[in-house]
Amino acid sequence: MEPKKKSRIKVFANNAYAVRTVWEISRQRVIHTAINSVAGYAEWIFVSIFFLRYIINAIETEASFGRIMVFVGICFAVFGGFAVYDSYMQSAVIPFTDNKIYRTLYKKLYAKARNVELACFEDADFYNRYTMALDGSAQKMTKSVEFFFQVLFGVIAAAAAFSSMFMIDPFSVLFVISPIIGNFVFGGLMNKIWGGRYTDNVKNNRKAEYVNRVMHLAEFAKEIRFSSIHGLMMKRYEQAVEGNIEVAEKYAKKAVVYTWAQNVTTFALVFEGIMIYAAYRTIVSKTMGLAELAIMFTAMSTSSWILIGMFNNITEAMKNGEFLEYFRGFMEYKEKIPEDQGGLIPEKVRSVEFKNVSFSYGNNEPVINHLSFKIEGNKVCALVGHNGAGKSTIIKLLFRLYDPSEGEILVNGINIKEYDLREYRKLFSAAFQDYKVMAVSVKDNVLMGGSFEDPDKTAEYALKCAGVWDKVSSLESGMDTIMTKEFDKDGAVLSGGEQQKIVVARAFAQKSSVKVFDEPSSALDPIAEYELYKGIMNESKGHITLFISHRLSSVKDADMVFMLENGTVIESGTHRELMAQNGKYCEMFTRQAQNYLADESYREGAPV
Repeated sequence: MEPKKKSRIKVFANNAYAVRTVWEISRQRVIHTAINSVAGYAEWIFVSIFFLRYIINAIETEASFGRIMVFVGICFAVFGGFAVYDSYMQSAVIPFTDNKIYRTLYKKLYAKARNVELACFEDADFYNRYTMALDGSAQKMTKSVEFFFQVLFGVIAAAAAFSSMFMIDPFSVLFVISPIIGNFVFGGLMNKIWGGRYTDNVKNNRKAEYVNRVMHLAEFAKEIRFSSIHGLMMKRYEQAVEGNIEVAEKYAKKAVVYTWAQNVTTFALVFEGIMIYAAYRTIVSKTMGLAELAIMFTAMSTSSWILIGMFNNITEAMKNGEFLEYFRGFMEYKEKIPEDQGGLIPEKVRSVEFKNVSFSYGNNEPVINHLSFKIEGNKVCALVGHNGAGKSTIIKLLFRLYDPSEGEILVNGINIKEYDLREYRKLFSAAFQDYKVMAVSVKDNVLMGGSFEDPDKTAEYALKCAGVWDKVSSLESGMDTIMTKEFDKDGAVLSGGEQQKIVVARAFAQKSSVKVFDEPSSALDPIAEYELYKGIMNESKGHITLFISHRLSSVKDADMVFMLENGTVIESGTHRELMAQNGKYCEMFTRQAQNYLADESYREGAPV
């Protein structure tokens, strides 16, 4: 099959997919849309053709005025009922079903977004498709339903109008060729232009939207005022605008020509042609009376407008179908690490082992290189090393946010790919380095939607362990205080260190087999850091504690330290053992100690 034909079939298939989807969500909307379309076309055809024909015939046959008025009265009552129904459709059916469709579709989109692997969000092309899937998908779905019935009943209405024209003059139906050419040929070309322009503008619009976020979100306010970043943001915004201008110029000439050709063939040739033809038959050949002229002209006018509307709906449906491809493609994407993957139900973690694991992001150089290490029992373990050594990537692999390209990761001696993924993730609680604070209460930021017997007691305990309870309890609404002022003018704007402690409290709140702390003290001063690690050590009993830190003073009490370089373990042991080896760990620890303390006991190679 030719690529163009395949593409056209796919576009119509996408609209059929949209109709099925809306039917599954709200049959009421589909049924009412069908009835409203039938009523609209019935009224249009009847009034413009049959109503006029009846009145003219009644006048020519000298029917009584009363009989004509009864007919007019019945028509008025019927079409008044249609108007009431249309008002009900616009005021009641559409608003209520729109909300239902919108809510259901976006729940599906968000559920899918949660289910795809993390790598998808780091893939610019995939993320562009995701944003396009979100772009008014509910409206596009309901529009597909409208287009479907408008085209279906438009064909029937056009056939009725053509039959009236054919009865008056068989040659008059030839005038419909012009709007067919205008809409199918030039309308199809315009549809490609609109689709291409939309796709080309996505990247530029994303850049502009990013600048918009930077300029109005509070988290960027200080940087804007104490730096020259405003100029750079404006430059990026101008680049986005210039990009859209280039896209507009790319399609402008063709769009002008195609639009002109579509308007001429769809409107001018039809109406002027039928008027000239009717005038010739009435004035020159005298083969048509004024009554037939009026009826034929209204029938032709109605037929043309129905055709124009029908072809416009087809064109819009094709355009809509191209946009729906992003939604359908996203929803039908086959996840590589699906969040709903079933499997074995894991037990409490007794051991974690990386066996010859390698991993790289995309086609880049490997971040993890033939990494092997094992943790057994409820130990406190630390991953240390310079930036880029692969510490955070190890955590992502352990959590199965990514899968290794080589080797395997074992928990309790079983490859983690064998486990039910959601149940497996429940084994872990974490405080991530690149954390995000939500615009919800402090308590909800700690519990993160988890189920607890006593949520208040659990959150309070976790905040105390993290060393931020005194600050939280001093807030006007305590743990119920909303964080950030995005939705609440009384919301709390805490310092970076206080926010980090609240994120650390998330790990303390969960009863998990493994607690992970990824650079949990990066925003803390040395005293607060000491108190935090003291709390981590106090809460390390009964489970594996794994933390990442570039400050080696915090790992001295760990049961095991793994020194990483270039994505592999180069040294491992306790702090004392590593210092005695006088290797890379000893060198790094000594340099840091010299930076913080002018104490000879931290001289390079000294025993600790």
